[in-house]
Amino acid sequence: MITIYTDGAAKGNPGPGGYGVVMKFRQHRKELSEGFRLTTNNRMELLAVIKALEEIKVNGIPVSIYSDSKYVVDAIEKGWLWGWQKKGFKDKKNPDLWRRYIPLHVKYKPKLHWVKGHAGNPENERCDQLAVEAAEGGNLPPDSAYESSIS
Repeated sequence: MITIYTDGAAKGNPGPGGYGVVMKFRQHRKELSEGFRLTTNNRMELLAVIKALEEIKVNGIPVSIYSDSKYVVDAIEKGWLWGWQKKGFKDKKNPDLWRRYIPLHVKYKPKLHWVKGHAGNPENERCDQLAVEAAEGGNLPPDSAYESSIS
């Protein structure tokens, strides 16, 4: 089992933002994070899941993802994503990221679990710390898809 914890953060929403990921497989542990100069919290929550799945190097191992984002967990676990896809993501936010997520979902079939944020879960707290630190970093790159969508 590959266990993944994710979190995203944005100051101002939109504002500077980042994501944090903790991945665990057997005795291995990997942390990922990245920040952007202008983005939203929901984009960072979803990007964290995408970046984690993109890091997986093997197929056929069950994947569990723990996120404090109802937006991400409910869209996937309640099947809303597939209805959005059928309608071409009309009037939905973050279509670029959802389109990037779908082939990863098909490939790995992750099970998503919602966890309460800021409730003492050590891995979720670590993801939050990584996301906030990334968002506060200097010389942040653009979230190009987001910035072009608001221009």
